[in-house]
Amino acid sequence: MSAPLEIPKWADVSLVPILAVIVAFLIAGLVVLGIGESPVKATVLLVNGALGSGEGIGYTLYYATNFIFTGLAVAIAFHAGLFNIGGEGQATMGGLGVALVCLKIDFLPWYFVLPLAILGAMAMGALWAFIPGYLQVKRGSHVVITTIMFNFLAATLVVYLLVNVIGKPGSMSPETRVFATSAHLPYLHEAFAFFGIKIPKSPLNLSFILALLASAFVWILVWHTRLGYAIRTVGHSPTAATYAGISIGRITMITMAMSGAFAGMLAVNEILGVQGRLLLEFSSGYGFIGIAVALMGRAHPVGIILASILFGMLYQGGTELSFEMPRVTRDMIVAISGLVILFAGALDGLIRRPVAGVFARLLKSGA
Repeated sequence: MSAPLEIPKWADVSLVPILAVIVAFLIAGLVVLGIGESPVKATVLLVNGALGSGEGIGYTLYYATNFIFTGLAVAIAFHAGLFNIGGEGQATMGGLGVALVCLKIDFLPWYFVLPLAILGAMAMGALWAFIPGYLQVKRGSHVVITTIMFNFLAATLVVYLLVNVIGKPGSMSPETRVFATSAHLPYLHEAFAFFGIKIPKSPLNLSFILALLASAFVWILVWHTRLGYAIRTVGHSPTAATYAGISIGRITMITMAMSGAFAGMLAVNEILGVQGRLLLEFSSGYGFIGIAVALMGRAHPVGIILASILFGMLYQGGTELSFEMPRVTRDMIVAISGLVILFAGALDGLIRRPVAGVFARLLKSGA
């Protein structure tokens, strides 16, 4: 067995992911060059579309908000040695939780509706992740398999409910009625305008602040609490956890429930912040991108925020790029995102090995 690749912590959490992104963009540039377009021009258009205007930054951070929630969901499970692939289903159930609250009580003032709707999203997401955790502990069913299955179960359940139970009467689309204004989470441009500050309009809403607070909560929880220590112990060495008297089953179920709660928060951004109603496929693959975000961010909240902004740039900048350079289609942007995921995850060793070699030589020469 080969020895582990030793590199400084700062290089592991920053340098390696940055190099992985650079390599992915270089290969993507070759693809763009192959279709007869300029990679440099495409990169400039992408970055300018994402960060070149206040509106573009707003859209970038709006997309990043979803990735922060799903990245945190995957990361906290990682720390317990669990692989939660059910972010899509948990986010979908989070949307159902929001809808059930809003459809019943959106006649009440916002200070009743919004907190309860947020709790509804978290509770339904937590439940949908707790069940696979329970099944692994009690029945030996692996969470990778059950969380994948629960993605399909969530989608099927929501379709049934929208068509037969909670859907808008007479609507040709499977969706609920539009919620009352008391169930609308303010956009940031509305919140800033309240204080006399004008910023460009965009879908960016107060969910972004909630995402940052959730990131701070995960940092405190995982690295500064007894529960976080137990989670990390179970993830690093189940044998040591058992020897220390930590219940692996209990930690597994608690961690999966927290993971699902974070995934369910995606619905707060999409349903309460933007759509104003429950509709199909609002999660749009964010749950799966969250896996890449957690990998790139090394399961640390700061890294997750930075990786989420990167993917937000790809989403927003890619849209602008496809308008300005029609030969670079949205499918190619998805391919670029896939390359980033490939080099940040599956081919991480290709980047890590030469970086470790450089540091080894520097250490040897310094000695």
